[in-house]
Amino acid sequence: MDTSYRVAELATQFQLRLHGDGAVRITGVNTLAKATPSQVAFIASASYLPQLAATRAGAVVLDAGHLAACPRPALVAANPHAAFARIAALFEHAAPVVPGIHASAVIAASAEVDATASVGPGCVVGERVRIGAGVVLGPHCILGDDCSVGAGTRLVARVTLVTRVHLGARVLIHPGAVLGADGFGLAFERDHWLKVPQLGGVRVGDDCEIGANTTIDRGALEDTVLEEDVRLDNLIQIAHNVHIGAHTAMAGCAAVAGSARIGRYCMIGGNAGVLGHLELADRVTITAKSLVTHSIREPGEYSSGVPLQDNRHWRRNAARFKHLDEFARRLSAIEKDRNNE
Repeated sequence: MDTSYRVAELATQFQLRLHGDGAVRITGVNTLAKATPSQVAFIASASYLPQLAATRAGAVVLDAGHLAACPRPALVAANPHAAFARIAALFEHAAPVVPGIHASAVIAASAEVDATASVGPGCVVGERVRIGAGVVLGPHCILGDDCSVGAGTRLVARVTLVTRVHLGARVLIHPGAVLGADGFGLAFERDHWLKVPQLGGVRVGDDCEIGANTTIDRGALEDTVLEEDVRLDNLIQIAHNVHIGAHTAMAGCAAVAGSARIGRYCMIGGNAGVLGHLELADRVTITAKSLVTHSIREPGEYSSGVPLQDNRHWRRNAARFKHLDEFARRLSAIEKDRNNE
């Protein structure tokens, strides 16, 4: 079914200020560079001003500072990206959810499945599992014993909840994610490793999103916890007993070691790492590829690592790294001699 809205209707629905022709009919969204006269685009950065000047979009979502540069009808928003996201959702046509249990699914006798839930082909639901209203289990999801899934949650496909995993309402988990596997708990005795039983679980709050092939280990004694509205990208590792505060977002390939605590409203860049047992305050940003080696007590942006250089300069500087301590001692000696003169 085709969906269309007049620009004026979008302005009213999302409480945006209209500038220009409100009668333009909108049927979708696109980028500034590729939008057609029947699509909405947005600009959130001055670096895209050349594209704004040349855009053919039917309307552009922008802030007041970019309004004068816009040649097309405009929807003025305090947060253009967020406003654009709400508009784009109007054109997302998800397949309708059909309640019921597919004939190929295997459901334990002690499991409780709400009548409005949808359990797809090849799913396996273990003992004492509780599946809430409107839940969608896509193909080949596996829910181990003693798990629970809150209302409106969707497991897209091939998601595994190993054991004692409790999901809140409206959680979205993408294909291949594994929650509740054993944490990496080992004790060394004389000449070999002993496995430490992982007796906790995983608790995920409402409105969280977990990316494809991301793994979240269950706790050793207490639970691994994601508070509400935590957003994890693909290929992230969350170790046992980690606690992630509400509204924190982490980009792909990041990793958090065991028992670390990350505050609320934090942002962790791609391929960044947090060592075990550390604490990050609320509203901390860690830039991509940084390694957090000590607790961070104050909000702010933090980075580590050596910036990219051409290979010739990198090899020269790398050869000097091993002499840094020597250089520091020599400089200290020079300063000491000057002070004694």
